[in-house]
Amino acid sequence: MTATFSIGDLAREFDLTTRAIRFYEDLGLLQPGRSGPGGRNRVYSGRDRTRLKLTLRAKRLGLSLTEAKEIIDMYDSPRDTGAQLQKFLDVLASHRKQIEEQMADLQANLDELKVHQREARALLGKQAAPATPVKPATRQDHTKPLRRTP
Repeated sequence: MTATFSIGDLAREFDLTTRAIRFYEDLGLLQPGRSGPGGRNRVYSGRDRTRLKLTLRAKRLGLSLTEAKEIIDMYDSPRDTGAQLQKFLDVLASHRKQIEEQMADLQANLDELKVHQREARALLGKQAAPATPVKPATRQDHTKPLRRTP
């Protein structure tokens, strides 16, 4: 007997909401059977479970759901495996390039932040440093009235 899964089973296993699973179904990533009165209950196959797992992996890699579906659908068709793998490699290379560019931008931002932190600390250090003592000028006692000498 082939294993089947309810929407709740998949939601618990993959830590998703049932709404997210229905969304993937609406996109054609999953194609559950129906059971119960009026076909109200979704019944997911092992194939659906695998497709969901591959969809979530594709999302972690940065692929869009459309790209994920395109690649996953390729494995369901009787096409040449070489073409499928090449398509997958092309998509991965594109996403790798995008992520590397984002990382370079983030590194530049981080480097700039470090410069500003050093500058701010230096300015703060100058403000906090004790002022050089100034030799006091001879002061007059202001409590006594000034006398005029004729």
